[in-house]
Amino acid sequence: MNRLDTMYQTILAELGQRVFDASFVSDFPADGRFVSVTVKDRKYWYFDQPDGQGGQTRRYVGPADDAAITERVTQFKALKNDFTSRRKLVRTLIREGGLPRPENRAGDIIEVLANAGFFRLRGVLIGTVAYQCYSGLLGVRLPSASMVTGDADLAQDFAISNEVQDSLPPILDLLRSVDETFQPIPHGSGSPRSSAFRTQDGYRVEFLTGNRGSDDYLDKPAEMPALGGASADPLRFLDFLIYEPVRTVLLHQAGVSVLIPDPARYAIHKLIIATRRIKTADSFLKQQKDLDQATALIEVMAQVRRFNDMKEALQEAWARGPAWREAITEALSMIPNETANRLMKVIDENDEG
Repeated sequence: MNRLDTMYQTILAELGQRVFDASFVSDFPADGRFVSVTVKDRKYWYFDQPDGQGGQTRRYVGPADDAAITERVTQFKALKNDFTSRRKLVRTLIREGGLPRPENRAGDIIEVLANAGFFRLRGVLIGTVAYQCYSGLLGVRLPSASMVTGDADLAQDFAISNEVQDSLPPILDLLRSVDETFQPIPHGSGSPRSSAFRTQDGYRVEFLTGNRGSDDYLDKPAEMPALGGASADPLRFLDFLIYEPVRTVLLHQAGVSVLIPDPARYAIHKLIIATRRIKTADSFLKQQKDLDQATALIEVMAQVRRFNDMKEALQEAWARGPAWREAITEALSMIPNETANRLMKVIDENDEG
C-alpha cells in the first residue's frame, strides 16, 4: 500500500480544521449569497439559495442598518471565500493525492445530516463510507475494491441520545431533501418505528445503536430522542466500535467534518462481524468485504507504526468474554496467515499476562 505524500497529509489536516471551524460560523448554507434590496429608501438583507431545480429561494434576513446583522453578512462573505478555497483543497486531495471520495448521494446525505447537527450530537459514521476516510486519516492509500457500497450506516450511543436534550429535525425530511423517494422501511419486528430508510432505486440509510446488556433488546428498534423521529437497531458489539470516535473530514464538496470509529476498533469489529454473517450468497460477499477491510487496516496500522493502538483494541475485545474470543479466533482462520499471526502474538501475550 502506497504512503500518502506528506504534502497531502498536511493539506488534509488543514482542511479538517477549517471545515470543523466553519461548522460553527454561520447558519446559512455556503452555496447561497446575501443580497441587499432597497425598499422605500431603506436597504434590507435577503438570502438567496439554489432550490435544486434551477431556481432559487429568497429569505428575509433584516435591515442593513442593523449592525449585528451586517456583521453577520460580513462573516458569511469570509466563510464563502473559505468555502471556495476548501473545495479546491478537496479537489486537490482527490485528483492529485488519489484519496477516495464518497459516491455523490452518500456525500450529500452525510453533509445534510452533519449540517443538521448529527455529529454535534455525537453521532458516528460507520460502515464502508467511514472506511473511505481511513486513507487520509492514516496517510496510506487503501485498496479501492473494499470501498464500494450502496448504503450509509450511522450510529449513536443510546445513553447519549437520551441525555443530550436536543434533536435533529425530522430525519425523513432531511433525507428527502437529498432524494424525495426516501421511504421508511417497515421494521421486521412489526414495530411502527423505523430505523432504516430506502430510496426508490434501493439506496439505504440505516441507524444503529449498541445493545443495552440484554438480548431482550435485540430485534426491537430502540427509541432515540435525538434522531429526529428515527429509531435505531440495537446490535451486539457496536458499543465497542463507536467508543471514543475520531474526527476527520469526508472529501465531499468543500469537506464535511465527521466522526468515525477509531481505525483499530473498526478493524477488530469487522473481524467479529464477519463471523456473524448468515450464510447466504449476498452475505458471503459482505463477509469477504469485512475481512478485506479488517486485514487492510491491520496491516496499515503496522506499516504506519500504530500497531500499539491495534494491540490495545484487540486486548480489550479479547477480555470481554468467551463469545468475543470465539468470534476473533474464528475470524483469524479466515484472513491471510501473516495478518493472523500478528494478532495471535498479541493474544498469546494477553493470555500469558
